[in-house]
Amino acid sequence: MRTARFTLDPAFTVGRVDPRLFGSFVEHLGRCVYTGIHEPGHPTADAAGLRGDVLELVRELGVTAVRYPGGNFVSGYKWEDSVGPVEDRPRRLDLAWHSTETNRFGLSEYMDFLRKLGPRAEPMMAVNLGTRGVAEALELQEYANHPSGTALSDLRASHGDQDPYGIRLWCLGNEMDGPWQTGHKTAEEYGRIAAETARAMRQQDPGVELVACGSSGQSMPTFAEWEAKVLAETYDLVDYISLHAYYEPVDGDVDSFLASAVDMESFIENVVATCDHVGARLKSRKRINLSFDEWNVWYMSRWQEQARTFEQDDWPEAPRLLEDNYSVTDAVVFGSLLIALLRHADRVTVACLAQLVNVIAPIMTEPGGPAWRQTTFFPFAQASKYGRGEVLDVRVDSPTYETARYGETDLLHATAVRAEDGTVTVFAVNRGRTAALPLEVALGGLGLTSVIEHSVLADADPDARNTLDDPERVTPRTAGGTALADGRLTTVLEPLSWNVIRLA
Repeated sequence: MRTARFTLDPAFTVGRVDPRLFGSFVEHLGRCVYTGIHEPGHPTADAAGLRGDVLELVRELGVTAVRYPGGNFVSGYKWEDSVGPVEDRPRRLDLAWHSTETNRFGLSEYMDFLRKLGPRAEPMMAVNLGTRGVAEALELQEYANHPSGTALSDLRASHGDQDPYGIRLWCLGNEMDGPWQTGHKTAEEYGRIAAETARAMRQQDPGVELVACGSSGQSMPTFAEWEAKVLAETYDLVDYISLHAYYEPVDGDVDSFLASAVDMESFIENVVATCDHVGARLKSRKRINLSFDEWNVWYMSRWQEQARTFEQDDWPEAPRLLEDNYSVTDAVVFGSLLIALLRHADRVTVACLAQLVNVIAPIMTEPGGPAWRQTTFFPFAQASKYGRGEVLDVRVDSPTYETARYGETDLLHATAVRAEDGTVTVFAVNRGRTAALPLEVALGGLGLTSVIEHSVLADADPDARNTLDDPERVTPRTAGGTALADGRLTTVLEPLSWNVIRLA
């Protein structure tokens, strides 16, 4: 196998990593909330019903922001249902996921969850622009953020939260380009209501940060045209436009699945080009950044099959939905998606792994039972821990392989981040399924002399996974043979592997 190579130099950088790149997502979908993060009566639950074992794992995961309450759920969301005494909250039908929402967990509980995660966990709140509009968004903003002395801020205080929540980051709806969305709109319709809502929210608080809905995926028939039309209305009023992308093997094509980040990087670059085109046309100096606020490996075809079996008169509470069990192969693809986000850290400054617990999630739970880490937990936790600082420009010279969906593709996918203390972490994926990949990295001007650690996630069985019965079947381990001498790093990446190489 030919050796893959790249050069790192402190003079050539991409940009600083915004901590919000390591956000996640909690939606009222399946068991993400109920028996996920919230389960009164669980042996580890606190007085508020939050599972202590889950809180501990989320802290270990390193989540920095949590988007809430959706997702598709938000397009039918009445925020008033989720506040006040729990016993007085109404039960509602959730059209998005054909479930019954009890509202036992609401806005106050969400903020309590974030406080217990620690100061690094920031709220990212979505407003309903599907079935509601400007007035309801303003009411929610006032209830959440105004200190006191108005009907809604005093109502919050009467519910037990004297201090305002201080929510800075707001999503203006969710996936409004999607025909599946309750209250689906054309680009013109959505652009108008998003602009009106943004303008009004800024009147209440000029310091809010706002995310406009971009396309639900690059494959949408209105992609790019949607972004252009929405930004034509909102460019001077919003700070971000959203991207959503999910990946799974199609028709058993694992080689293309392993190259999923090729599509993600193309998606990012195409949205950047569209944003900058609109900015140029408007003669604006402002730069719109990207909020990749839904991304993951998701076996969506399985969900679509399950959805066809639903009984239309059955509206269950917190059913088991989208509970994908992730393999080593899935974790390698997942790690490659993280690399794609880091490689575009100059423009992707918010990102949310969808979702946090049970629903296509890195953390799984059983009601009344344990919580455990999926294979995808480890790349996220390592990237959040070591991927802070300045992203170095990585341009690989790599052997390639042929894929049906993306053509000739590099076997190596990599990035590197230089921390404040001068240490450098290389994140690398070997997409090859059968052969190890030799790697050489030239380290110009970085002053690096030693390998702190080379962690690898790989397995002889690419389908190995963690389960309730075997929760630690797959974990990262230390790789041998990695060396740094005379300004050159040499190593061998195992087949189908996620690698974290820390240098000092």
